[in-house]
Amino acid sequence: MTDTTEDQPNEILAAAAEAKQQAEAAAAALKDKAKAWPLARIGLGVGIGSAAVAAAVLFAGRTRKDR
Repeated sequence: MTDTTEDQPNEILAAAAEAKQQAEAAAAALKDKAKAWPLARIGLGVGIGSAAVAAAVLFAGRTRKDR
């Protein structure tokens, strides 16, 4: 038979508790990393890129008389 303690009555529950702690630690690390992304700069870059693509499409769609 296995040894039981007050905290963890068997190895299955002990393994489940350990996995839960690891998952919580990984989630906390991911949350901290997500805060480090410069979302404002990324959004500005995407906006400028989209405007440039739109301008290129409009310019390419013009006829010779419009130029």
